[in-house]
Amino acid sequence: MFEYELSQARSADLLRRAAHERRAREAVRLARAARHETAPHTAQSESHTRSPRRHRPPRVA
Repeated sequence: MFEYELSQARSADLLRRAAHERRAREAVRLARAARHETAPHTAQSESHTRSPRRHRPPRVA
């Protein structure tokens, strides 16, 4: 019987941790969305890189 109770406690703990992780991810997603809404929309702010993309030659071995 002890093993069953231990298993139930572990399961409940895993469920609590999973719910906490989901809430944390949701909070990060909402914060990111709020920042995106308040930021001015320019071509520079929409870019993922700071420098213009340029194709470099392959490295020499």
